[in-house]
Amino acid sequence: MAYASSLGIAMVIAIFGGLYIGVFIDRKFGTGNIFTSLFLIIGIIAGFRNFYIFIKKYMSGKDKGPDKEAEGESHSEDHPSKKN
Repeated sequence: MAYASSLGIAMVIAIFGGLYIGVFIDRKFGTGNIFTSLFLIIGIIAGFRNFYIFIKKYMSGKDKGPDKEAEGESHSEDHPSKKN
């Protein structure tokens, strides 16, 4: 639950981090808004990529319940490999 709530903060940090870097580069080199737009788009993509990875991880973890994980672990410990 804590990871899910921090996901929103991470998304905002990625977007505003990209925006800040773009504004900094534009002011330093006097290039107008070229880098601001570029890094804002990169920040948005990074934020939504983090969101996608979280959802993908959550959905794959939901298929494996705690019972199935424990069952799989104990199964491998109960039957040691045979040596020839």
